[in-house]
Amino acid sequence: MILVFGSLNMDLVMTVPVLPKPGETVLCPGYTLKPGGKGNNQAVAAARAGAPVAMAGCVGPDAFGSGLVENLVRAGVDTSGIHLVEQPTGCAMICVDADAENFISVASGANLAAASDRVEDSRLGPGTTVLMQMEVPAEQNWALIRRAHDLGSRTVLNVAPAADVPPEVLKLIDVLVVNEHEAAEIADRLGLSASSATGLARDLARTCGVTCVVTLGSAGALMAESDGALWTAAPLKINPVDTTGAGDAFCGILTAALDGGAEPAEALHRASVGASLACMALGAQESLPTSEAIDARLHEVAEPLRLS
Repeated sequence: MILVFGSLNMDLVMTVPVLPKPGETVLCPGYTLKPGGKGNNQAVAAARAGAPVAMAGCVGPDAFGSGLVENLVRAGVDTSGIHLVEQPTGCAMICVDADAENFISVASGANLAAASDRVEDSRLGPGTTVLMQMEVPAEQNWALIRRAHDLGSRTVLNVAPAADVPPEVLKLIDVLVVNEHEAAEIADRLGLSASSATGLARDLARTCGVTCVVTLGSAGALMAESDGALWTAAPLKINPVDTTGAGDAFCGILTAALDGGAEPAEALHRASVGASLACMALGAQESLPTSEAIDARLHEVAEPLRLS
């Protein structure tokens, strides 16, 4: 079972000719409302990848909140851990340009009320993988990581958006997922000097005693183990439409594979291919692939290469 502790947002998506610069207004024909939030997206990604998933978080007493819960139910996610609070449901404004690049602004709303003590001990233990991101209060993540670790759960932390993770918390995490920028920020705070993605992955894995996964966008991903093992995974060759949900797809699919017993290299392979597939339609969730869709495209990309 995967327990996702994280954010739930309604995304206001606009397709624009170019991304706005400071002080600039860019017109577009219209907008769409789409379910989003990193926690929400990763929960749906893991469910579509075949894992049993429960979501823990908060929504407000509004149409956005009820719509997000209904969408998760349709995706097969257990929503009993989602709590109704007084703050309005989180909302994000996303502009996507003709090159599939994006500009995102998020109003946290009810996500700021997410509390680790609402997650019951009965949901944690050796049979649970806890997946977290950084769109809820950081101290609530740290508290849940400590408790999940003590109760024997596997913990996966996606440090997105970038944040300062206490060194003692990093050492309780089983899998750390970051992009190159996020990896560099964490390494700098730890006094590590590596500058390449490979060096960052190795140093973080060794220093923190974690499996460190560094996503590299169109260049694929790296995975380093604390014992020095290192894999590199190539992405699927595609023509991207919208990259908004790619990182969340990667995290959800990686966690689903690990929770299902896959070896790390196999999980990396599935996540890299699945994240590529998630770039082929507009919106963070519509393009999240099923397990069958990932299976159908795995053969198009070589299995991860072990570098050491």
